[in-house]
Amino acid sequence: MAEELETAQIPPHIMAAMRERMKMAQRMSRIKHKIIVMSGKGGVGKSSVAANLAVVLAEDGSAGIVDADVTGVQDAQVKATETGMEPTVGPAGVKVISMAQLIDRDTAVVWRGPLKIKALKQMLSDVEWGDLDYLVIDLPPGTSDEPLSVAQEIPDADGAVVVTTPQQVSLLDVRKSIAFAKAVKMDILGVIENMSGFVCPHCGKQTDIFKVGGGEDAAKELGLPFLGRVPLDPRIVIGGDSGRPFVLEHPDSEAAKAFRVIVRNLKAHLKEVKPRPVGPLAK
Repeated sequence: MAEELETAQIPPHIMAAMRERMKMAQRMSRIKHKIIVMSGKGGVGKSSVAANLAVVLAEDGSAGIVDADVTGVQDAQVKATETGMEPTVGPAGVKVISMAQLIDRDTAVVWRGPLKIKALKQMLSDVEWGDLDYLVIDLPPGTSDEPLSVAQEIPDADGAVVVTTPQQVSLLDVRKSIAFAKAVKMDILGVIENMSGFVCPHCGKQTDIFKVGGGEDAAKELGLPFLGRVPLDPRIVIGGDSGRPFVLEHPDSEAAKAFRVIVRNLKAHLKEVKPRPVGPLAK
């Protein structure tokens, strides 16, 4: 009786928010590692990095990716179920949900912050992810409301991977991400230097178009793990357009090898996961 009175005194909108948070917690509890991929600015290849990381992680476990950057899978339809939404299964068995799947492909996205955050929460709480070893969450660039919302909704996330470029200005971009992460008490798992030199796919010669080392220098100066660098390869763009991850199409390329080194380094910084309960406690 006391519980009923107490519940009755809670405003409906607060009750709804509590139920939504509980549902998200239940979904996320079935995922061992939650990895957030972010960048201080756009144009650093963050989404391509996130997609290829998910595919490499899936090579020795189950993986999914939340594409909250309004890119990625566009043609696949989201299937509604009685308990939520069914993610698309992509290459290497990676489960995918993309903001682009939830909107008309010919419609410009002019949502304000609260609406984008609501959509992001839906991709986390309404999607039937099931049991996963890894979930990669690709956030929009910058330090706006979206990453703040994720940090608040997934307090047990392993942390964030910061993607930057080789130029010296990358130090400023990484600083922005670090300041944000500290503000929301989120760990930084490491820094990835993308577009780090160009390796010719024909002769193998490397040309440092955007220089090399800016991201690594930023990581060292800020005391962060440096996960590795990915060289420029035009086939990465082609793979992104075709929907076939680069690391699967060109596994022996220097860039694909770099992604595998990065994943190996990343795993060393993931939190130790306690075994899931079995028997009655698992319900």
